[in-house]
Amino acid sequence: MIEVKNLVKDYGGHLAVDHLSFRVEDGQIYGFLGPNGAGKSTTMNIMTGYLGATEGQVFIDGHDILEEPEAAKKRIGYLPEIPPLYMDMTVNEYLEFAACLKKLPKAEQKGAIQEVMELVKITDVRKRLIRNLSKGYRQRVGMAQAILGKPSVIILDEPTVGLDPKQIIEIRDMIKSLGKKHTVILSSHILSEVSAVCDHIMIIANGKLLASDTPENLEQRLKGAAGLELVVKGSREALQPVLEEIQGLAAERIETGNEDGTCVVNLQFTGDRAAETDIRETIFYTLARRRLPILSMVPSRASLEEIFLELTEDLTENTENQDSIATNSCPDQ
Repeated sequence: MIEVKNLVKDYGGHLAVDHLSFRVEDGQIYGFLGPNGAGKSTTMNIMTGYLGATEGQVFIDGHDILEEPEAAKKRIGYLPEIPPLYMDMTVNEYLEFAACLKKLPKAEQKGAIQEVMELVKITDVRKRLIRNLSKGYRQRVGMAQAILGKPSVIILDEPTVGLDPKQIIEIRDMIKSLGKKHTVILSSHILSEVSAVCDHIMIIANGKLLASDTPENLEQRLKGAAGLELVVKGSREALQPVLEEIQGLAAERIETGNEDGTCVVNLQFTGDRAAETDIRETIFYTLARRRLPILSMVPSRASLEEIFLELTEDLTENTENQDSIATNSCPDQ
């Protein structure tokens, strides 16, 4: 549905987007994840035609956003980080205005507006001035504008920023429901938000794409992500040497458990063991022979936070190394 090819946005020597390429397939919720200043909003503004690119192309359902802007934009619903609302309009007036801008047939406008208001649950405030609405309701009005006309792609830039916990949950539920009928791209720097609603995650930093995959595959790809968490009856002193006997395992952390006389152990697979999916039997019999009963054993995976930090730290280190090389190679003045 969306294809981004070699996208570059240069602001006077600062690359906000650095040769970015990716594809967005139909019928999924994509999370566009990155720290503040990573280039998420710039990329989205280019994808929706709000900004021009220094280099590269964006195709929406086969239509180039720069060469065929009208055909491409008809397929996009966009909610910027700051919703484009007119505070002196009522909700109904604003959506009528949006329907005209989107060139919806006059006969279909009333039904389309009623449908989106029911979907985002703002029917009860339809006659109120937007300036008198809470931030949560204003966000819902912006969402209604984005999905008016049933665009095939909905792009949401930081849709929950500034909302309270109850409003955040409501907006997340709304995004999940939209994902059943639309392709959704959700930009955020809040990892829990992306993890809660997205089928596919794209991680960017410094304008570069670091990873693009499902949350599950990202976990598996991360070095050392696979492991086990054990609760064992026994002391740390008794447990440590026994674990060291098991080749290909490393005890990343051993802590005192909540129950008296227990330890909580986080094990990580190393070397060839990292390719194995189940070595619980070996661990069980090894500890049982030393009379160290395992009270619980559960798989552990790297959290999205750990994945994000490892990827972005690698990029930061590479950038710093390149800067150091460039500085050291400069001739003396």
